[in-house]
Amino acid sequence: MSSRIFQSVILQIKEATDRCIGIIDEQGFVVTCSELPMIGSRLEDFQSYNYDLSEPVYVSGIRTYRILGTNNAKFDYAVFVEGCDELAKVSCIMASVAFNEAKTNYEEKHNKAAFLKNIISDNILPGDVYVRTKELHFVPDVPRALLLVRQVERSDVAAVEVMQNLFPDKQHDFIISINETDIVIIKELPAGENPAEVQSIAENVEKALADELQIKCIIGIGTTARHLRELADRYKEAQIAIDVGRVFDSEKNIISYENLGIGRIIYQLPTTLCEMFLNEVFKKNPLETLDEDTLETINKFFENNLNVSETSRKLYVHRNTLVYRLEKIKKLTGLDLREFDHAIVFKVAMMVKQYLDSVNSNGR
Repeated sequence: MSSRIFQSVILQIKEATDRCIGIIDEQGFVVTCSELPMIGSRLEDFQSYNYDLSEPVYVSGIRTYRILGTNNAKFDYAVFVEGCDELAKVSCIMASVAFNEAKTNYEEKHNKAAFLKNIISDNILPGDVYVRTKELHFVPDVPRALLLVRQVERSDVAAVEVMQNLFPDKQHDFIISINETDIVIIKELPAGENPAEVQSIAENVEKALADELQIKCIIGIGTTARHLRELADRYKEAQIAIDVGRVFDSEKNIISYENLGIGRIIYQLPTTLCEMFLNEVFKKNPLETLDEDTLETINKFFENNLNVSETSRKLYVHRNTLVYRLEKIKKLTGLDLREFDHAIVFKVAMMVKQYLDSVNSNGR
């Protein structure tokens, strides 16, 4: 970060106080100060390991200090004010507010990751995207993959560092922390769109988190972004991929938006419409009337592409036994699964029921 940003704030504060005010880095070196000769010198009275984060300031006996950033922030800079009295304490706290604001504004203006986070969060106007792209020297139309990594069961702040080690090129690949559980990876694809490469990236991330932190995660993959402006939509796709995958592919940890199929459509339907559909399909008897053995037979029949011989072999039953079961299903539901159109309706109805059960149990 440029010390000129801090210096401009100091020049304004200097007009309101005769106290010496400045900024030191994590090693105690003065990076900017109201007394210019002090810049570059080291303040021996400040010991970062003595700093109690629960206290608003640290008094060394000569000066009063306050770390910039939140109480849980990594120590990068601290503001100091000459003196140990109450005025020094108040001045230090007030100065830190001004410096923090300047620091935040500078980072948002010059930090590419912060810029991308604003894009995916829909926190920037479309016209400003073009301007900021120019300012940050971003190539806007390079193909990029967006992956949303969601930690489940438990989360660890070290997950961000693990991913940063996997993608060390900080000018082209970005790791963005969204909240306690969600982390976004934006990866340039120099060779162009390649689903197999993106899948491999997701697998490497999943393995690294499991091996290094023993963390389980679910990874949603959006479609390839052709321009920076598309990243917000790709982020939404990755979120949908995780949500839909938890309903229809709960055994998978890596879900691609492109592979969601009809589940993506069902997920976006109103629940009232889904309930109406089920009532229309199962006029004779509701789906709940089918027992577990019958449902297993139906699932196996679908898995084997409506092939009676292959399904009977997988179920270890005689072909005639399977035909008898299918006739029983036809009598109960009015749908003959040996007919393609009926089979499609039944399969969709089962997915709709699965979706409604998920909504009722977890909410949406």
